[in-house]
Amino acid sequence: MIPLLMMTLALEPTPPLAVGEPLPTLTGEYLTKRKASLPGDAHGKVALLLMGFSYNSRFPVERFAKEFEKAFPASPGITFFEVPLIGGMARMAAPFIDSGMRRGTPRAKHENVITVYGGVGPWKQRLSVRREEDAHLVLIDPQGIVRWIYRGGYDEPALKQLIEETRKLAPE
Repeated sequence: MIPLLMMTLALEPTPPLAVGEPLPTLTGEYLTKRKASLPGDAHGKVALLLMGFSYNSRFPVERFAKEFEKAFPASPGITFFEVPLIGGMARMAAPFIDSGMRRGTPRAKHENVITVYGGVGPWKQRLSVRREEDAHLVLIDPQGIVRWIYRGGYDEPALKQLIEETRKLAPE
């Protein structure tokens, strides 16, 4: 009886992430090898999380990150994190994946990349992932509350909306 109950609980769907709710804790490791935990590590700042679930998602993620950083250069109250979420058999290649990301990312940006290995399924549900090659963007306010969500390829109107929402939330 208990195993059936446990199996039923494990199959409960994770509700989609919604604007206005706190960001659930997301843990991983920065490219510097330091432990990462969001939203805590972003406390006091407006933060953009650019999440990807496949190798091909890196293209829209990196494009959004580049344009976001260009819109807010050296803004102390604004930050961003590229977050590759890696599950399945790819987890076994973690040392190689991390090494490749360290080589391909300027050292000054190593604290802007958080790799997450495992626990990918619930995040796919929370972000309503339909296409793994899409970027999944979540903007949180300085208290860690979700204020904007986007999923899809790189899109100029979405970028404009993201920049506007960030400006509304950013401390002066």
